[in-house]
Amino acid sequence: MDKSRGLKTRKPLSNAVKIELAEQLKELSERTRIPMSKLLDEALEDLIKKYKQE
Repeated sequence: MDKSRGLKTRKPLSNAVKIELAEQLKELSERTRIPMSKLLDEALEDLIKKYKQE
């Protein structure tokens, strides 16, 4: 069985977040029509940039 699920430039992750954050992320994705994975990429990039500056 192919574990990559056909993903060439992405890696599936599994994690749990606060219910409120998950709901807000879904609403933002629906409102902006930007996939949740792309929004999560942006958030993670910002977080990594923040901690690299310290």
